Amino acid sequence: MKKLNILLLCLSLSIIACKNEKKETKTEETEAIATKKFVVKPEATSVKWTAYKTTEKKAVGGEFTTAKFEEQSGDTPEEALNNLSFSIPISSLFTNDATNTRDAKIKDSFFGSMLDTEFISGQLHAENGKYKATLTMNGVTKDLPLDIKITDERRVSLTGTMQLAEWNALDALAALNKVCFDLHKGPDGVSKTWEDVAINVETYLREN
Repeated sequence: MKKLNILLLCLSLSIIACKNEKKETKTEETEAIATKKFVVKPEATSVKWTAYKTTEKKAVGGEFTTAKFEEQSGDTPEEALNNLSFSIPISSLFTNDATNTRDAKIKDSFFGSMLDTEFISGQLHAENGKYKATLTMNGVTKDLPLDIKITDERRVSLTGTMQLAEWNALDALAALNKVCFDLHKGPDGVSKTWEDVAINVETYLREN
């Protein structure tokens, strides 16, 4: 009987120890999930834009090859993006123009006609599933509504349409159209540069 009691006691202690071990493992896993943070990767971010010329509204694409972010993390992708401050150097503008003249014209005539020509800066905001960028350009700060798509909790796509008039940039647009007058003519002989610019930002969130 004594041996049986000792055996039962050992068995009970073994079961309790096993349960405690499983509980500790589960707690560790829960804590790991709870402490997982999402952080925007600047090196995995692209800022592309599409402008338009001629009365036929022919697309002209380009990008900014550099985007700088203040370091920020969040428990969810939305938290990582909300209130995220950024700046984009104008010098990083690139259009892959074969003649190697378009970039200089945009930098000198368009952005060169503005105030604060070194950076475009701003902050992302998220509220009730809606996103916007509070964007500062040409000394003017305005909100740019954005559509967002998040896949796999990590890949983020933000799209919107910028109306240059809202940033008092029509004089700068006219200066650009002047140096590109013949290049912006369509079959009708009219030279035109449109004031709406499509914006497409792609980024990737890493787990921290």
